[in-house]
Amino acid sequence: MNYWLMKSEPDTFSIDDLKRKGKEAWDGVRNYQARNFMRDGMRVGDKVFFYHSNCAVPGIAGIASVATSAYPDPSQFDPKSHYFDAGAKREDPRWMLVDVKFVRKLKRVITLEELKGLDELADMALVRKGNRLSVMPVSKPHWDYILTLE
Repeated sequence: MNYWLMKSEPDTFSIDDLKRKGKEAWDGVRNYQARNFMRDGMRVGDKVFFYHSNCAVPGIAGIASVATSAYPDPSQFDPKSHYFDAGAKREDPRWMLVDVKFVRKLKRVITLEELKGLDELADMALVRKGNRLSVMPVSKPHWDYILTLE
């Protein structure tokens, strides 16, 4: 099993939205490294920290799981979509996604500020300067430690 962190802006799609829907396609990823994590690394059943980003108090808000293997993101082919990619071809899609399934909300949001202040997480990708990826791996020790903060 692998562990991941996936970022979403809560005014666009929050942990509460995922709870209400149950399962959702994680579309719109337009970074090759993040795409590669979904396409090549994610497996059904992997655990995901659902992270609220670009908001007043960014942080880990809940837990989800990977519900499907990677498949082509249909928004890349839709000229009306904000995520349209004129260079993407149906026979050779450029952008992939997975569906994620709600598991639970955390008892509280574990803030980015809090995470940055912990020596135990100093080498976690999320807290390193300049890391703006929307999808990133989390080590099992980091996963386990973060859950103790809840």
